[in-house]
Amino acid sequence: MIRRLALALALTFSAGAFAQDATHAPIASPANDSQLVEHGSYVNSSGQVVHSPAHSISGGVPAGATAKCRDGTYSFSQHHSGTCSHHGGVANWL
Repeated sequence: MIRRLALALALTFSAGAFAQDATHAPIASPANDSQLVEHGSYVNSSGQVVHSPAHSISGGVPAGATAKCRDGTYSFSQHHSGTCSHHGGVANWL
């Protein structure tokens, strides 16, 4: 619970900073976020906000997905390093 609160605070603070710094503008959520089971985001190593790995409601590949993780979630990672690291690793790159 504390970890989630700290992450929420960090994302809130970061989002305010992004609004003022065009070089670190957040990446938009997948075009059809409503087709994902989980809704969340994280700040990647480049300082960009990226949708967290999520399961697709339909089972199809969601728009913007870059990899499928071994646990069945789809990753929207912008870098290969660390992709699906908490989801069993990368099953395949898309």
